[in-house]
Amino acid sequence: MGLALTLQQYLDDKHIDYEVLKHKRTCSSEGTAHASHVPGDRLAKAVVLTREGGFVVAVVPACARVELKAIERILRCPVEMASEDEIAEIFPDCETGAIPPIGEAYAVEAFIDQSLDEKPDVYLEGGDHRSLVHITGEQFRELMKDVRHVRISASH
Repeated sequence: MGLALTLQQYLDDKHIDYEVLKHKRTCSSEGTAHASHVPGDRLAKAVVLTREGGFVVAVVPACARVELKAIERILRCPVEMASEDEIAEIFPDCETGAIPPIGEAYAVEAFIDQSLDEKPDVYLEGGDHRSLVHITGEQFRELMKDVRHVRISASH
């Protein structure tokens, strides 16, 4: 499948320099980090949640889990994990479980965990289970400048 076209166009439109790394097929962000020899705290994973009136993407390191209660406090409404069918509707050019953490590319509100703010470089799921996008931390911060940066994760 390769890099999701929506993500590729978005990165190109924003003039982001990126490198696509290929790796063996994995079925989790942590597995991707391991297969790619990338620190889990530098791989930004997207967790798609349902909320009153729509969806939200929580962006956290691959080595962490989303704290749903933290998101609920911020949004002041309940959230839960989106179903695979819902995710497929929002991210039609991506495989389930390989969603890029750039919600804006897909017109979905997002929150990013503060722990990703100071990383020198960041890796993103590319839309399939074999591609990883590598960008500088500075470019990642530029992409995420309009996203709320909050503490929304906890270690596994």
